[in-house]
Amino acid sequence: MTNETKPFRVDHVGSFLRPQRLKDARDAFAKGKIDAQALRSVEDEEIRELILKQKQVGLKGITDGEFRRGFWHIDFLEHLNGVEGYVPEQGYNQQFHGKAAPSYNIRLVGKLSFPETHPFLRDFDFLNEAVGQAADCVAKATIPSPTMILRQEILANDGSSKLAEIYPDVTEFYHDLAQTYHDAVQAFYEHGCRYLQFDDTNWAFLADATKRESLREKGLNPDEIAQICTQIINDALQDKPADLTITTHICRGNHASSWLFSGGYEPIAKELFATNYDGFFLEYDSERAGDFAPLRYWQNPQSRVVLGLITSKFPELEDRNAVEARIQEATEYVPLENLCISPQCGFASTEEGNKLTEEQQWAKITLLQEIAHDTW
Repeated sequence: MTNETKPFRVDHVGSFLRPQRLKDARDAFAKGKIDAQALRSVEDEEIRELILKQKQVGLKGITDGEFRRGFWHIDFLEHLNGVEGYVPEQGYNQQFHGKAAPSYNIRLVGKLSFPETHPFLRDFDFLNEAVGQAADCVAKATIPSPTMILRQEILANDGSSKLAEIYPDVTEFYHDLAQTYHDAVQAFYEHGCRYLQFDDTNWAFLADATKRESLREKGLNPDEIAQICTQIINDALQDKPADLTITTHICRGNHASSWLFSGGYEPIAKELFATNYDGFFLEYDSERAGDFAPLRYWQNPQSRVVLGLITSKFPELEDRNAVEARIQEATEYVPLENLCISPQCGFASTEEGNKLTEEQQWAKITLLQEIAHDTW
């Protein structure tokens, strides 16, 4: 296992395009043509192949590509105690700019806690063993941030939330949410995880001017909510083992090359950088992300900022010189030694995947490696 600082100089968010064989197996399982074990066998084989491909392009934080998931977040959340998945009558509760997301979501049905038998732990065991003990790479686990449950129940619920009945005192909800993730962190660590990432679209929701206005109309102060999110995350990270790296990825929505939220980091940067993460994966692939000025709130020299300057949504390769110039621009706020680069998001946050080929996906990673070689 590598001792190099994580996040790595060239890193990635986690998901990769699903091979057609895997898509066919998942479809066959959904139709009852194969059983769960047959599906898992295909997943195992495809994940092993993906691990080899990641190593071949020089990646050091190795994921399973989220190959066992339908959604980047729901598959994890619906297996927490007190949470269930369901089919909303009016579809997914956020409207993508592009193709709509599948009609499925999660809701609270009881007190929150983390189960020792959560299936993602078994999935990580497989990944960790398959990655092996090579000196230059490490197995990386990706899970949704605790704030995704807060957003679902408080900020963007579809009217079916039972939060007030389950938690008459909302501060107890915040406590249990943080404790659930505190326990999740410890569980992953006990399973050998040393690189864990919290994926989070909630910060982008809170930064979006339209969403901020909608919250005010509901009587909610987005700035106060951001402060609550910081506290929940920091409570979850409390007592984090010293040799466990925990990062976050701030996402504006990613499904079939579509997006959800727009706006720079300025409205939430102070609260975001007050979280005790070891690294911040920030999307900077389009004008919707704003400029680098919010990076002035970055305050922990032990942490790294990962600039997502290469889009995962479209196949065209970025101009290498332009990307290198943007890295230098960011050094006005964060020293070069604290910067890393990555694609702006995963290549397949849902199993459908973005609109590019696997070959184009790997070309994006290769370009990042070439840029890093020139820059650091």
